[in-house]
Amino acid sequence: MDFPLIVALSAAGCAIFVACVALWGTPRSTPATLFAAGMLGCGIATAIEGMAQSSNSAVQAAQYYSWSMVSWSVVTGIWLLFSLTYARGNYREFVGRWKWVWIAAFAAPLLLAAVVRNEFITVVGSPLTFSAALRLNTTGTFFQLALLLASLLILTNLEHTFRAAIGTIRWRIKYVIIGLGFMLGVRAYTICQALLYRAVDPFFTTVNALSLGLSCLLVLRSLLRSGQWAAVTYPTKTVFLNSLTFLLAGSYLLIVGVVAKLMVWVGNATSFQVKALIILLAVSLAAVVAVSDRVRLHIRRWISHYLQKPLYDYRAVWRSFTEGLASQMNEEQLCDASIKLVARIFELLSVSVWLIDERKENLVCVASTSLSKTVAMDSQPSRDDAAQIIGQFQTRQEPVTFERDKLPWAEALRKCHPAQFPKGGDRVCVPLAAGDSLLGVMLLGDRVAGLNFSFQEFDLLHCVGDQMAASLLNSRLSQRLLQNKEMEAFQAMSTFFVHDLKNLASTLNLMLKNLPVHFDNPEFRADALRGIGKTCDHINHLISRLSLLRKSLQLQPLETDLNKVVASALANCPPTPGVELKQHLPSLPKVMLDAEQIDKVITNLALNAIEAVPLGGCISVQTGQNNGWAVVTVSDTGCGMDAEFMSQSLFRPFQTTKKKGLGIGMFQSKMIVEAHGGRIEVESKRGKGSTFRVLLPLQKTAT
Repeated sequence: MDFPLIVALSAAGCAIFVACVALWGTPRSTPATLFAAGMLGCGIATAIEGMAQSSNSAVQAAQYYSWSMVSWSVVTGIWLLFSLTYARGNYREFVGRWKWVWIAAFAAPLLLAAVVRNEFITVVGSPLTFSAALRLNTTGTFFQLALLLASLLILTNLEHTFRAAIGTIRWRIKYVIIGLGFMLGVRAYTICQALLYRAVDPFFTTVNALSLGLSCLLVLRSLLRSGQWAAVTYPTKTVFLNSLTFLLAGSYLLIVGVVAKLMVWVGNATSFQVKALIILLAVSLAAVVAVSDRVRLHIRRWISHYLQKPLYDYRAVWRSFTEGLASQMNEEQLCDASIKLVARIFELLSVSVWLIDERKENLVCVASTSLSKTVAMDSQPSRDDAAQIIGQFQTRQEPVTFERDKLPWAEALRKCHPAQFPKGGDRVCVPLAAGDSLLGVMLLGDRVAGLNFSFQEFDLLHCVGDQMAASLLNSRLSQRLLQNKEMEAFQAMSTFFVHDLKNLASTLNLMLKNLPVHFDNPEFRADALRGIGKTCDHINHLISRLSLLRKSLQLQPLETDLNKVVASALANCPPTPGVELKQHLPSLPKVMLDAEQIDKVITNLALNAIEAVPLGGCISVQTGQNNGWAVVTVSDTGCGMDAEFMSQSLFRPFQTTKKKGLGIGMFQSKMIVEAHGGRIEVESKRGKGSTFRVLLPLQKTAT
């Protein structure tokens, strides 16, 4: 048995062993099953390539190589499906989105192989000896090109998963992705060489086998130290944007292509394959450096030490931190954003936020980069332990280490935040305190390279904790204010509603008392029926007015003559003796508006003016245009309003100066006008009347 066959069979055995470990040594899941199938397929394909190397004739070797190409096409389809599911909480979305791609990855190679009868390679020379050249024909070239593109697509998906992972999750999946990336990268290199020379070189079979063996060792390292295939990352749908894989692959292919042309031109192409391999290793090393947290940390510290640059750009850190918290809507989102930012800034794998519950008796884990919900519940401290922690940081509101402290509060914190690494550095507790109020604690640990925090970093952590506490307090105050406003609106609405219902109930009650006495009187019965009908109408009107507060406004805008809408609204207003109504409606361009809704606005403004104007007063309604706006002006010489009422109450629901009003009309009018893209302007003085201007856009279509 020759050396290449031994290497191939050894690599195949390693792949089959890793497949068994993944299948039976980890919890059963879709990614684990696909991984085992992929490794098993790699082992079979590598074994077939080894048999090709040990063949006695070129024809038999060509047949073996054709079979291995078909096997690798199936394996590539499996790895593509694995790359869409591994460590992804939303993998069903990606599998559904890419279903035609991975279906084609399985079906197309098999169909092509059946059509051409596995004839991908042409034998040049004596077919009875292995020394004959094995050339790729046109079909084989396209087949290899498809395998190359599929390999790059798999690498891109794995890179996308790695970028979305943070904390201990990235640590768990790193060596699986590096191992598979190395194997697929080397295979991409050998495919590039085959495409460049349009030939099959048995030397590259050994290179592929060695890369598979090394990949198995890396994957085993990941399985033995984590043993988990948890779906915990949620990558976005944009896969190719900012992809390091395609950047490196494009750079490599460009460099190799240019170097190949130069060597052909110079006439020195004897050692090109070795040089291309060196270029591949250099590009791979650059990729490893780019994704290694430890290497990036040491590079950043080296630059900071020797170039006398601060470890952190504090202005940039503070700006990114405050901007990251500003857009969060509730406590859970705020804490989740905080731990990601802190983990990224300080190169941490484990960050957790524990907040004091409503009863102020215990701590609850709200967000964590290392603890699942189940583990967090199991790690929740007892009431006594929580009391020790809360009591400790009520007065001491600075970050402290609790790694080696023997006091009860430190032991309680170590239970809440177990270390993932024996050499992960000191664990730190950052109190989240706003003034004298302690809201919770943030626990840090498992720092990259096990580095301890410096004095400057403790100072920055103190500022981060204060900012988090202030943001949490603002979130709670905002929620409380919103609840108070909702309760205030509900109380105001119920007050008006109950008051009117009480009056209606009194009327009906009086009618019922008189009904037995005057039932035989036809006039009483007719009056009673009118009273009941009026009461029902009043109740329905009250309900319809109140329902405006909860219904969304739906507009149906059309090109309309605004003057006709204004004239129609004024015509429907009840006549008021002793009050003069002036109208000035010059010609206007048509406006996109909902005539029915704008009619409500004009009617409401006119009725308000009629009620405010005493006998002998005057109401003026006019239209016009100004700077792209159509303007409706309603002026009166009535009682007017003071500045405080206009600024604080005029457009708020349930705020009114009328004895029988609900205070909904102006609120509804403002809502309608703003839905058209316009606005309402008001000028008024107590005792001197009011002027309302409704501005509607002439060009902009309402939405």
